[in-house]
Formats: sequence, C-alpha cells, structure tokens
Amino acid sequence: MGPIIHLLGKPSVVREGTVKAVLRGNKAWGLLAYLLQHPAGVSRQRLAALLFEEAEDPLAALRWNLSELRRALGDVGLGGDTVVLPMERIAYLDIDVVARGDWPSALAVPGLGLDLLEGVGFASSPSFAVWLEAERRRMRATAQSVLREAALARLATGGAAEATQLAARLVGFNPLDESFQVLLVRCLGAAGDGIGAARQAAACRELFQRELGVPPGPALTEALQTVTASPTARPAPGRAGVLAQLQAGEAAIGAGVLDAGLQCLRRAIIDADHMGDTELRARSRLALGGALVHAARGRDEEGAAALHEALALGQQDARPLAAAACRELGYVELLRGSYERALGWMDRATILAGDDMAEQARIAGIRGTILSDCAFYGPATDMLRQAVGLCESVGDAKQSIFAHSMLGRALLLCGDVDGAVAALDTSSDLSRRLWTAFLPWPQSLRAEAELLRGRIEPATEMFEQAFALGCQLGDPCWEGMAATGLGRVAMMRGKPVQAAGILEDALQRITRLPDGYLWGKAYALDALCRVATAADMPQAPVWRNELMSLAAGAGMREMVVRAYLHQADGGHAPAVGAARVLASEIDNPQLQGEAQRTGS
Repeated sequence: MGPIIHLLGKPSVVREGTVKAVLRGNKAWGLLAYLLQHPAGVSRQRLAALLFEEAEDPLAALRWNLSELRRALGDVGLGGDTVVLPMERIAYLDIDVVARGDWPSALAVPGLGLDLLEGVGFASSPSFAVWLEAERRRMRATAQSVLREAALARLATGGAAEATQLAARLVGFNPLDESFQVLLVRCLGAAGDGIGAARQAAACRELFQRELGVPPGPALTEALQTVTASPTARPAPGRAGVLAQLQAGEAAIGAGVLDAGLQCLRRAIIDADHMGDTELRARSRLALGGALVHAARGRDEEGAAALHEALALGQQDARPLAAAACRELGYVELLRGSYERALGWMDRATILAGDDMAEQARIAGIRGTILSDCAFYGPATDMLRQAVGLCESVGDAKQSIFAHSMLGRALLLCGDVDGAVAALDTSSDLSRRLWTAFLPWPQSLRAEAELLRGRIEPATEMFEQAFALGCQLGDPCWEGMAATGLGRVAMMRGKPVQAAGILEDALQRITRLPDGYLWGKAYALDALCRVATAADMPQAPVWRNELMSLAAGAGMREMVVRAYLHQADGGHAPAVGAARVLASEIDNPQLQGEAQRTGS
C-alpha cells in the first residue's frame, strides 16, 4: 500500500495505514508538493534553482531533500536527471481528490477549504513562494467549486436542508460572489424557508450596494422562485405530448423566443414526471438546463440544478443523456474558471458517451477549450483538431464552428497568426450562414489577428461589427470581447485615456451577469493593466492585483504570468523572476520571449 498524503491544512504523510512519516524541513514539503503537481517530472537543475537558490550547493541540498522524501514515502523512485514522482504509487492524495474526484469524495477531504501547506513558509525561496501562492489561490477556488457542486447536487436530489448548509459555507467564504448568494437564496426557498430566502436576498442587496456600489443582478430576484417547473394546466397525455412540448420549447428558444420556450420545457418536465418515464424526465431536464445555461443569461445556477437532476435520472437508464448532462455541467465550470472540476466532468462524460461520436465531438471541443484557457496549448490544439475532425465526420456544423473558433484562439495566443486566421475564417464563414448568434466571438478573434499583423483599420471595422451584433444579441461576453478589441485599437493609436475608458466599459459588460466567461474578464483586465501601467495611471495597481487574484484562483497560467509582467513593468522587481519561472512551464514561445525581455 502506498503512502496517504494530505497537503491541505497541516501537511502529513501516512505509511502503511497508521505510521505517520516525519519530513524534516519546509523545503521537503515544498519539494513534495511541487513534484505532485508536475507528474511528468522536473529537471534537477530547475528544482535546485527554484527551492535551493540560497544554498552554497543547491544540487547537494536537493539530493538531501530527495532522500528525505524517499525515507518518508518508501519505494517511489525519485532518481535520474528528471525527477518523477510516480502517481500510481500514491494511495491517496487530498489535493487530487478535491481537484478531480466526485463531490462526495471531495467533500469528505479533511482539509477542504484550508490552505495548501498551511503554515509552511518559503521566505528564502521567493520564486517557489510565488508558485505556492498561486497554487493556494487555485485550491481555495477549487474547494469553493466543490461546495457549490455538492449544494446543487443535494438540491437536485431533494436534500434542500443540506444544500442550504453547503451554500451558507460558500457565502461565508466569499459573500461578494453573486452566484453563491443566488444559490443560497434558491436553497432556502427550496427548503421551505421563504422568509429566510427573502431576508438573504435583502441582505445581499444591502451588502453589494455598500461594498461594490452596485446592486446584484436579476438572477437574485429570480432565485426566489425556486421550483424548476410549475404546471399551468393539466398534464398532456402520453409520450407524444411530452415530445411535442420539448420540440416546441427547443424551437422557440432557437428562434429567440426565450420565455415561451422555457415555459414549454417546464411543462415537459411536469408531463414527464406525471408519466413516470425516466428517459423523458431526464431529457426534459437536460433540455431546460441547457437552455438556461446557453440562452438565458445569468441563470446558470438554475440551469445547473436542472442538469444535476438530469444526471441523477440519466445514470439509471439513459447513459447518453447522462453524458450530455456531465458535459453541460463541465461547460458551466469552464465559464466559472473552475477548470479542474470541469475536466473531471469531461472525464465522466467521455466514459458515459461510449461510442457516440457526436457527443464525443462536443466533449472534445469543451476539453480543448479548458486546456487552452489554462495555457496547455499543445494538448489543447491537439484536442481541438480532434474535435474539428469528429464534428466534420458526424456533420455537426455548430460544434465545428465552436471548435474552429477555439482552435483559432489557441493558435493566436501562441503567435501562429496564419494558422489562427485559417481556423477563424472557417468559423466566421460558417457562423454567418448557420449561427449568427455566435459570430461576434470568432469575428473579434479574427480582428485580433489583424491587429497582430499591424492592420489597424480592418481590425477596427471587424471589432465594430462584432460589437454591434453583440449588443443586438444582448450577450455580455460578445460585447465585452469586441469592446476589449476596440480598447486595444485605441492603445495602438496612442490614446491611453480613451483606451482605458473603453476597457473599463468592456469589463462592466462582461461582468454585468454573474455567470459570464471568466477568461474573457481576465483577457479584458490584461489589456487594461497594459495601458494603465504604461500610462502610470493611479488605478493600475488595483487592476494588476485583480488580474492576479482572478487568474491565480482559476489556474489561468498565462494570465498569471501576464499579471507578474504588469507588476514588473510597474516597478516591482521580484515579479520579473516570478514571470520567467512560470512562463518557462508554458509551451508558448511568444510568452517566454515577453518574460525574458521584461526587466532586461
């Protein structure tokens, strides 16, 4: 039996089930944590420079600490020029369970919500301290995602009281997260505490007005209506009636008639429940959950609750529907920047989908997007190309549009402008013919390619078109992405004050609803930090800190590097080394070049 390792809270290693191993020195714990988070292995030179830079003989200090790990962990190797800690020889690792385990297992982790290596400091190793702080933020955010997922799952299966307790813990962690407040209000209402729900909503409004100067969005008021579906007439007879309601709802939503479409889908749930048909019950909830996530802005919490219900039903007798529910739940986590939990949902979806190539194509597109957001560009582009191929083989044009756009974005971020243009042109052309509501996204990215080529006028025209269509559609993400591009145009034209104003507006658009795309917010913040730091604006430190907090908490590795680069440009010398250390872990030559040039 391998060792049991706890790194959340006070770290510990248990051997053979009972014997607690002792690691001498903070550096050994730091080395263990770093190796566990880099399963492909790390060179000895890199480990020595990262953790033992102050030692007279860094490699000798590394050898001593590796021997400490062997003594504590048993037969786990740790030899060679590239040090690898084989994960298959570890019986249990708490951070892995929190990141990728199912929510009951993650909820049972003793250190859930506590800091990684709590109380362990690395003042003599500033580069490692930078890495550890980013990991601590990410694990705190991941713990919150576990609690949210558990609350939604308990709410979906009738455990409203337990869901309320979990949601209250979430609000305690971060009372200014609007989605947590919305979830708590929903849970209180579902538990039958209407007065408590109303009081919580009122307290939230007061808090937001006092702390942020703005009221919460409409999702808070909508959360007071906690029942997923309420009948407005007698149930329609038979399976045909339910299918008709589903088709009518999906058609209405596809045509942009949201309220009528949602009413049809809610009615389908009631009719399916009346029949007791498990497959129809799951399918109707999947349809409603998907509509709330994709078409109804600001209602991801209600949508996720319906998807959890669909999953619980689908696992009984409808695996393809369960796979789709897992994929949609992973998409919700992607939007929130909870990437490891999102990957966990993709893993479950992949198994459930089996040989359903259409579903596997959708899963591959989401998985590739997650990897791209986290700056794992090699695996991301491979996965997105696989998604493109699968979409073309099954004739799924909409998913092909999505996959091409995300492939283009990944290539663009790595400096492959020609490859990005080819993918984005395909996405844009197909969008114009088949999916106009998606067009602002690839069009904004295509305009970014024109900026990189130095063609400001064509880029401006594309951004303006994307912005106008995004406003017409009322999509905060599309509006914000295009507005970010217009801010970048103003930067390139040497108008920093105008650029900052446009970028602040872009941020407000992206964040006006609680379930916006977090990577889009980070992208806009990155541009805002760039112009504000270059112009030495007084707000620059606040924006730099906001970008760092957001990116580190989500695990957006490139955005963390960019936050450090902005700090370095703002005069914080230690940030230079941190940016270079973290950039070296990312397969993006363009980013590595920027890090090397900063401070030189």
